[in-house]
Amino acid sequence: MADKKSIDPVVVEMLKKAEDEGVSTAFKRADETKPCPIGHEGNCCKICFMGPCRLTGKTTVGICGATKSTVSARNLARMCAGGAAAHSDHGRGMALTLLAAAEGEAPDYCVKDERKLKRVAGYLGVPVDGRSTNEIAADVGKIALAEFGRQQGELIYTHRAPPKRQAIWHKLGITPRGIDREIVETLHRTHMGVDQDAEHILDHAMRAALADGWGGSMLSTDISDILFGTPGPIASGSNFGVLREDEVNVVIHGHEPTLSELIVAAASDPEIIDYAKSKGAKGVNLAGICCTANEVLMRQGVPLLGNFLAQELSILTGAVDAMVVDIQCIMQGLVETAKNYHTKIITTSPKAKIEGATHIEFEEHKAMEIAKTILRTAIDNYPKRGKVHIPDIQDHLVAGFSHEYIAYMLGGSLRESFRPLNDAIMAGRIRGAAGVVGCNNPRVTHDDPHLYIVQELIKNDILVVTTGCNAIACAKAGLLTPEVMEQCGPGLKEICQTIGIPPVLHMGSCVDNTRILTVLSQSACEGGLGEDISDLPVAGFAPEWMSEKAISIGIYFVASGVTTWMGVGSPVGGSPEVTKIITDGWKKKVGASFYFEPDHKKAVKDAIAHIDDKRKALKLEEYSPTKYAQSTTYLPGDYFSPEKHGAYSLK
Repeated sequence: MADKKSIDPVVVEMLKKAEDEGVSTAFKRADETKPCPIGHEGNCCKICFMGPCRLTGKTTVGICGATKSTVSARNLARMCAGGAAAHSDHGRGMALTLLAAAEGEAPDYCVKDERKLKRVAGYLGVPVDGRSTNEIAADVGKIALAEFGRQQGELIYTHRAPPKRQAIWHKLGITPRGIDREIVETLHRTHMGVDQDAEHILDHAMRAALADGWGGSMLSTDISDILFGTPGPIASGSNFGVLREDEVNVVIHGHEPTLSELIVAAASDPEIIDYAKSKGAKGVNLAGICCTANEVLMRQGVPLLGNFLAQELSILTGAVDAMVVDIQCIMQGLVETAKNYHTKIITTSPKAKIEGATHIEFEEHKAMEIAKTILRTAIDNYPKRGKVHIPDIQDHLVAGFSHEYIAYMLGGSLRESFRPLNDAIMAGRIRGAAGVVGCNNPRVTHDDPHLYIVQELIKNDILVVTTGCNAIACAKAGLLTPEVMEQCGPGLKEICQTIGIPPVLHMGSCVDNTRILTVLSQSACEGGLGEDISDLPVAGFAPEWMSEKAISIGIYFVASGVTTWMGVGSPVGGSPEVTKIITDGWKKKVGASFYFEPDHKKAVKDAIAHIDDKRKALKLEEYSPTKYAQSTTYLPGDYFSPEKHGAYSLK
């Protein structure tokens, strides 16, 4: 059965090991725990204790009279609010760290990218001339924090969207005012007896999502770049083969880079290395899971161990001495899995504890000291290892394509521009572009939808940008290297060769989906492809979504003008009215639709047709897959060879 659960051979191997050893995993629990068919489609209301009300069969309204469409809309809006709260609270933490660093209260942090600081200061209206870096940073931190509590007006970053998009938001009354305000109002509106019009509820869900995408998440990405550096292309490795039998393996898992960046720095400290050697290890080896993995990969080159569904399986190797976690996407089952091995699960966030885990609380004002304490705890655990089983599989990758670097690649340092990208789309060499992002879900074959969609897109000359667990799936399949060029359509291949990029661009963690928004805005404003994001021949996908954050991301992309397909199933499938609102209704309002399509083959087919329709609306030449078929003499290895060019060094 394991071979039907995933297309990743390492995951299949480790699932067989789990089965042999009687260890429970998310895959097994997904088989044993069937989803509630009523709640799964959004027809269960539990916002008051007259219920929960199950709207099924002859029961078409709740005790209070709430209809299926109202209940379904409330449920979707609450999911959106939960996701927006999670990502935006991450952004708040980054702003607090920046302010503490600027004011000398977090001495282990400093501004690493002054150019990005000044760019962000320009967005926020902070003066820079004649001022010190810390003075500018302090004001940026304060204004960023004020965006969370803003009560009137509109979020500053919404002005980064194309003017036509801003006008649509104003007309609909969904321009977000303050980040926290929109999340709180969503919860208020969906309380029993408040907003009972499905369309009205969902309009506000868009407003809350926009507060995430053009507020908390975008601020988080910008401030992370300021503190830790704006990413540029970097090479590394992925999959379980990055673990080392003769080193202390520390897996960093979660979402906040404030701790993981310090752990990376501490791991190379001679004091820590000597301590590891005193316990019989050659050193300390770091690997990442989920979005923390993407954060430290694209700035520090730390290899990717795996995506969301790999977290329990990595412990089965017997080689993970400590798994250090902070917030989001962390399974409580890790502790139970670790009981079968020697691995320590170390929680670090004041917001998140797991019963049975070791808690070492992280504080920014003594960050390096705590990072070293965590590493010593892992090192002390190294001698307790039993039998080790590390699958000997790893893939190479190139990651770290920030929107700043993409603009630099396209236009050079003196004229950063998206004009070459627009021109390539207008000429038909590139058919369009797509963002493929998001989680894993054990209710579908692990990584299969992710990889199928990406491979079909690039085969059809569609440039792909990726973040989060999709990016890790692509890395493990070798799709994040220029060597994958032979899977591309001829036009996309030609452009990627000319510019010097792979056809699948790793843009970071889930929070960094805002980098995609920035690329779309700049492309729309560049001219030639309409005046708004909704005019562009682009599409969005979350093939294996499972979290509330994915709902918020999906909605803020749709509200920004990107038609988006979510996989697995629909949380509003029980309400035809709500389904129509978020597809046909939102298309009329914001120029984009929100689809839940469990058939990923149909989704990619529909998305390609959508991209062609956008090209037709722009009166561009009809895409022809054979037009550029003879335009290149590319041979594998001629364009880019990591081994030949020394682009990376793996242990």
